Amino acid sequence: MAGNRPGPFRWLYFVYGGRLPDRYRDWVLHVATCPTWLVRAFGRGLMQLAPILGALLAGLVVFGGSWPLALGSTLLGFLVALRIILAFAQDNVDARVAQHGFPAGHATAIRRRRHAAEEAAKAARYRETWQT
Repeated sequence: MAGNRPGPFRWLYFVYGGRLPDRYRDWVLHVATCPTWLVRAFGRGLMQLAPILGALLAGLVVFGGSWPLALGSTLLGFLVALRIILAFAQDNVDARVAQHGFPAGHATAIRRRRHAAEEAAKAARYRETWQT
């Protein structure tokens, strides 16, 4: 069960790094361990980037300048930021879960346990194919 779901303002507070009250602990754990956890982490990262990208584009409109250069550099910065979001998604999700009172690495352990049988089958197929 996902537990209590926060309202829009608490959710935004959570997205920008805030700690939710204890009644949302189950929801935080669900968000960190559900099958779409990576998509959710990616969405949180996009929400964190939105004000920065908006300010850059607003500055371009207000102060003028070379549109192709500004849009190209903004796009490049956006792509680099997305790569960083994905590279550190697991650590960020584990830190959010720990922030809400769970042991460090708890979300990763739950996700690994959920897929342990699949991984064991893959390893067995690999050994069967390549180590005979």
